[in-house]
Amino acid sequence: MTNLTTQQRQYAERAESVATEFSDEAYTWHGEVPWNNLARLVEADLYCPSISEKYGGQGLSDLTAMILTEAVGRSCPDTGWFSYMQSMVAPRAIDLFGSEALKEEYLPAVTAGESIISIAISEPEAGSDVGSMATEVTETDGELICNGEKTWVGCVPCGDAAVTWVRFPEGLGSVLIPYDDPGVKIEEVHTNMAGYAQTHFSIEEVVVPKSHVLTRGKEAFKQQLVSLNWERLGSSILTVAWAEAALEQALDYASEREQFGQTLDEFQGIEWKFAEMYRQIETAAALVYQSAGGAQGHERPPSRLQTSTAKLHCSQIVENVVSEAIQTVGARAYQQGHPLEYLYRFARGRRIAAGTDEMQLNTIARALKDEGLPAVSQR
Repeated sequence: MTNLTTQQRQYAERAESVATEFSDEAYTWHGEVPWNNLARLVEADLYCPSISEKYGGQGLSDLTAMILTEAVGRSCPDTGWFSYMQSMVAPRAIDLFGSEALKEEYLPAVTAGESIISIAISEPEAGSDVGSMATEVTETDGELICNGEKTWVGCVPCGDAAVTWVRFPEGLGSVLIPYDDPGVKIEEVHTNMAGYAQTHFSIEEVVVPKSHVLTRGKEAFKQQLVSLNWERLGSSILTVAWAEAALEQALDYASEREQFGQTLDEFQGIEWKFAEMYRQIETAAALVYQSAGGAQGHERPPSRLQTSTAKLHCSQIVENVVSEAIQTVGARAYQQGHPLEYLYRFARGRRIAAGTDEMQLNTIARALKDEGLPAVSQR
């Protein structure tokens, strides 16, 4: 990437150096939080780079958080995933929109690598259709009371709270719900293809302190939606990292595996496969970093057209690249426990999480109809 500042390039180099320490245990976590790896990132002053310094982060940009995600995710997919989630999703929402009391209560433990905060949006009857959300916060005798249910929430068994999207009387908003509140009940815990728990929990008569309200009101919730653009770019660069890891696995194997008197990487068909995989990875990375590079934090965020295009493209290429890597390695990679089998299960989820392919297509089409094709001067 030629557009990185000197500081960002040095940060990337430090992240890559530390990430090499994670490779021995990579592909072995199977749904467990790699706490030791997170602690190592904390020790190296790399973890949660986009969270404010006051609460233990580095106070750097969301682009820097993307750099960390790629560097770490390439060595260990699990550590990359947690780096992305805790730098760019729920804790970032607390940092941007939370009260001072809320930030002081929750963020220091996150940035110390000791706590996980989740995001809770989907409901049994409202997945992509956020407008049908039924979890609500009402006001009774000056108290805010939350009732409803959320599903497919990640990291609940190992986490402390969830940034929860709700419906206020005036419209959608978000609040922080701690899991230890007596009104929160775990209804069901599923295990997804990647081996991680996704939880369905109910919320019954939970009192929400006003300090726990993140966004409320039409204009305030628009800010929450803007933060999704950065989340989608984070998801996009995470998938790029996984695709890079898959290509490296295939390259290493093909350079050693001999068939018909020569190594696999000497066959033109395999060479072309590698070239095509790299083309897809590089175009995806360029799209993501171009989208992030033209933005200015949350004051001038990346556009919905750019982020949805990046999210859609990256989610699709990672599945294809990992699949082609499996094809190169053959039967070994098709066995449970092989790193490429592990990566494929991770990769498939990104076409659903953080906005499905179909929702990204809808967003792209609507943006084009509303705003037209971007001008050359807007690139």
